[in-house]
Amino acid sequence: MRKLKFAIPVIILVILVGLFPHCGKDSAPQQKIYNMTNMEIDSMLQVVSQRNMTISERVNYYSEAFLGMPYKLKCAGDGPYALYEPWPLVNFDETNCMVFCEHTLALAISDSWDNFFNNLQKIRYKDGIIGMRTRNHYTIADWRPENSWLLNDVTAEIGGNSTVSITRTISHKQFFKDKGIRDLRYVKADRELTVDVIPKKELMDIKDKTRPGDILSLIFAEKDSIFSAHMLMIAEKNGDKFIRESSNSKMTTFDTPYDQWVNEKEGMDRYLGIVIMRVREELDQPGKVILPWKIDEIKAGLEE
Repeated sequence: MRKLKFAIPVIILVILVGLFPHCGKDSAPQQKIYNMTNMEIDSMLQVVSQRNMTISERVNYYSEAFLGMPYKLKCAGDGPYALYEPWPLVNFDETNCMVFCEHTLALAISDSWDNFFNNLQKIRYKDGIIGMRTRNHYTIADWRPENSWLLNDVTAEIGGNSTVSITRTISHKQFFKDKGIRDLRYVKADRELTVDVIPKKELMDIKDKTRPGDILSLIFAEKDSIFSAHMLMIAEKNGDKFIRESSNSKMTTFDTPYDQWVNEKEGMDRYLGIVIMRVREELDQPGKVILPWKIDEIKAGLEE
């Protein structure tokens, strides 16, 4: 009986590996994630997390499973009991640019459905506390610094002398007022922030310095009250680089060859350039999984 008990987990693992046989860094998922049940996603996470893949490689892998997922701006919120945006905390039926990046990152660092769900809240909310006031609404002012435990801003490193700096004032109070929210307690004070940006005209020159799994923020050119217009990521298939995104331009999640995407954006005056965020080197190791209850330890280590 003891031998049988030991054999059961091994048998289950063999079955799971059979269900997801092609999980290498150069492979693509065999099934779209929007066609999978939560149990199937849990099984996939168990198998893929044991492969010799870095977090960035898993970002590249999992993000491909979103291709074709419909775009919807109001696809994720603070859950059914929220006062203002009672949309799902998890949504694999439809997505938007930020939700796409958040779900993909949470999958990439997790080894089970439960850990994915809790890691997702750690990425979407300050300290994982679910609520309108603690959600990371602004990509540059909120999302980027709150996720610095996972991602480094490598814009200046990649852009070098071509990088430009811009300064803008972010008003959370105005943001909430525009949503009709009158209770402004616990809302962040207005802040003046400066960010490095790689201009559009330099993007072809830095192509070889980008990596699959990099998270990008497309920056508005002339808006004084906001930095980010859109979130995207670098993807790679068969040695070719793509921009992978969920956008209302096509109302779906799709790939565009890197060169084509850059050429298209160069003709759009409303965009200045991009900010690039990359998984921290010390975390981006083969087989690395981040457990939700370990994130505070990672943050504390960065503060020392």
